Amino acid sequence: MIKLTLLHPLQSIPVRSWIFEDEQVVRIGRSTENHVVLFSAVVSRRHIELRRSGITWELINLGTNGTYLDGKPIAKVPIVDGLIVHLARSGPKIQINVGPNQSSVPLGQISVKPREAKEINAPSGGVHISTIPVPDHKEVGTSREEEELTEADNNRHYSEEEY
Repeated sequence: MIKLTLLHPLQSIPVRSWIFEDEQVVRIGRSTENHVVLFSAVVSRRHIELRRSGITWELINLGTNGTYLDGKPIAKVPIVDGLIVHLARSGPKIQINVGPNQSSVPLGQISVKPREAKEINAPSGGVHISTIPVPDHKEVGTSREEEELTEADNNRHYSEEEY
């Protein structure tokens, strides 16, 4: 079992989670063909792959804008429970949790390797998705002008020609 959690960019609180029970490969990126789709301009269509090898997992960067662990670019790293990576320097933050006995590498022993990624095609399986609400804080989110524009758009009555 592997669980991916999208973290809020400023507060590092969970925004959304995905759980994969039986997958051998989990893909994350902008393309709708991925297991996890993230709509961000800095995320590549196929940004990262998580691959299971026996009882361990590894993360492989495929993204043009890179994947970062503790501010350092990575190409391929073993996954340990609680690992947090950035997709691109300023992109989404993902926390990766693995089930019991799914990781045997201590967090301190992860090293950066040169970029060498290959594409693997695997059938998609069952996915469990859960959404966690994000608290509405005025200092984070939309501005008063954006709220007014959004409210105006929501209340606008469209004619049939505009559809």
